[in-house]
Amino acid sequence: MGTHTTRAVCSLDCPDSCGVLVTVDSASGRAVSLAGDPQHPVTRGFLCGKVARYLDHVYAPDRLLYPLRRRAGVPKGPRTPGCLEHAFERIGWDEALDRIATRLTGIAREHGPESILPYSYAGTIGALGYGSMDRRFFHRLGASQLDRTICATAGGEALLSVYGRKLGTDPEDFHRARLILAWGANIHSNNIHLWPQIEQARRQGARLVVIDPYQTRTARLADQHLAPHPGTDTALALALMHVILRDGLEHRAWVEQHTSGLAHLRAHVAGCTPAHAAAATGIDAATIEALAHAYATTRPAVIRLNYGVQRSENGAAAVRAIAMLPALTGAWAELGGGLQLSTSGAFSFDKKALEMPELMRRSPLGRPARVVNMTLLGDALTTLGNPAVHALFVYNSNPAVIAPDQGRVLAGLAREDLFTVVHEQSFTDTAAYADIVLPATTFLEHADVQGAYGHHYVQLSEQAIAPPGEARSNTALFRALAARIGFPEPCFEDSDEALIAQALGEALPAGQQAPSMRGITRASLRARGGSERLHFPSEEHGGERFRPFSDGVFPTSSGKAEFFSPAMAARGLDPMPTFHPPAESRFHAAQAPADAAPGPLEFLPRKGGHFMNSTLANHPAHQHMQRETLDRLEMHPLDAGARGIGEGDPVLVRNERGSLRLTALLTARVQPGVCAAVMGWNSRGPSGFGGVNQLTSQRLTDLGGGPTFYSTLVLVEPCPAGEAASAPEVF
Repeated sequence: MGTHTTRAVCSLDCPDSCGVLVTVDSASGRAVSLAGDPQHPVTRGFLCGKVARYLDHVYAPDRLLYPLRRRAGVPKGPRTPGCLEHAFERIGWDEALDRIATRLTGIAREHGPESILPYSYAGTIGALGYGSMDRRFFHRLGASQLDRTICATAGGEALLSVYGRKLGTDPEDFHRARLILAWGANIHSNNIHLWPQIEQARRQGARLVVIDPYQTRTARLADQHLAPHPGTDTALALALMHVILRDGLEHRAWVEQHTSGLAHLRAHVAGCTPAHAAAATGIDAATIEALAHAYATTRPAVIRLNYGVQRSENGAAAVRAIAMLPALTGAWAELGGGLQLSTSGAFSFDKKALEMPELMRRSPLGRPARVVNMTLLGDALTTLGNPAVHALFVYNSNPAVIAPDQGRVLAGLAREDLFTVVHEQSFTDTAAYADIVLPATTFLEHADVQGAYGHHYVQLSEQAIAPPGEARSNTALFRALAARIGFPEPCFEDSDEALIAQALGEALPAGQQAPSMRGITRASLRARGGSERLHFPSEEHGGERFRPFSDGVFPTSSGKAEFFSPAMAARGLDPMPTFHPPAESRFHAAQAPADAAPGPLEFLPRKGGHFMNSTLANHPAHQHMQRETLDRLEMHPLDAGARGIGEGDPVLVRNERGSLRLTALLTARVQPGVCAAVMGWNSRGPSGFGGVNQLTSQRLTDLGGGPTFYSTLVLVEPCPAGEAASAPEVF
């Protein structure tokens, strides 16, 4: 019978949101190959190394295929070899749904529905899988609402404070730039489909400057790499604006017409000299001066800013300050100039129709439920009261690995009185603590619709293959649970096709569909090969390409880009971005424990270039690709020498929250005073039960309630005799 091809969309948490061609053996129904869609203007016919091997994940030997329940009397604990077979037994979906429905309704009656906490993030970024039937279910149940802060809230709120909307330079126009600043952006590993644009720009004479505390692959390929100390990006951006204003390099016409608060900004940065920034960042003053002049005088200039910058205590201020640079120089005026943090604000999926928050009024509470910050999961599971959390429902996430202050999170997950459900594709570290484990689909096995935060195309992802075993999608799971509990609302019977129509706004009255989405329907997407560019007014009838803010409209209080934010001032927040050294940084090393000699190091808990957060980290092929840095502590030779540590030595990395045993990798990829390690799975590392988030805190960012992963101090010392790091188990 041969093969046939289906168009899907990669729903892993990546800005590229690639169009994927899935070749399926027609006789067996098995996917045999994946390829990038050559007709997609951003995917351009190729996939990243992670997704090129995605079928290894789909057909992995450890793929979860059936519902499981914890065996009676088996305590909760970390994932260890053989624990799945020892601790769990297979059950059917009917039994699983009955048990979950009975326990959730019983917990709601005894402790109140807010004692139930859903926990999810971007294991899929498809509109349906990320948030649709699940939100309806938990809203109607009266469960606590989850504030999904783990990734981007600090930067998102910061961008809104300056521009009022999360718009960004179109990636298809980066080739027009003559100076590209990759600020905290490892483009070559985590945004690979932007790289051809950058290479084209460089062939045309552009320079690529990378600003990153770590020498990433992108930094190694750049024309210049500047390595500020973690959490000091605000100081650098303020110094750049100091030089631009001091030397009269601002775009006066653009600033006068489109911005407000210049006088405040001028006064604010007057003391933010390159010398002051050099002391904070470790980048010499002359280099800062040169970068400011190059940025202000090169046109077009564009900044690719990524979210790592905002994962420090001063992270929102850093994003605010960096985002002000193109407003000061008028870089938005040219095609290919400006800044890109996220393009997500250009999309207008009808989230209200998908999530139906009005269902909270029909819950037993009769009102909106309380909100719990996902970054504070450790506290939520161990100290939160009124009511305490008695049920945790995890999907699209692996909190045992990705949540900060991991020791506290694991202590909470180990509670025998906590009823935990995990919906997953593989038996993760979180699943090992579950009472019920449910098998989930991959993006090849269900339909969805998707936008992007790194381009401007709406895409329809068709189901390419049948789910293996008894795996079910998020929508199918929560549709079935709603029926089991007996929710009477017809919305819980909506099919995936109906949900896709609702997401696109097809059900809205004529003329009420968002302008950028107007006319984009399931039919139009299918007619155009699965993807359709947002409808920007400037591009109609052959007009000029979309440039963010080219219409001069800024949905801020002043109607302009704001250097000074009245809205933030009204909230009692700093209306200007100000540099404050993180509490855990080299500026506060004197606060370290008395036994800290020769002193603590700043710690970067990095994401592996061959993993997607913790996704794919269980596969031997991906572990092999990550082998150079996996289970290693990267540290500068000067720091290692001062501690009596040699290449390949076992080391203990610790602070008051936890400890890890790793192997030293001496490298200049980190500067003196900084060390780094890669996130994987807790259970496959040499410590056997903990990952990098053993060391991170639940301290929050200055705006948005986000995590401060990159504001972490650690002590590093040789492992005590007899406590050397063991070889990692590969499973």
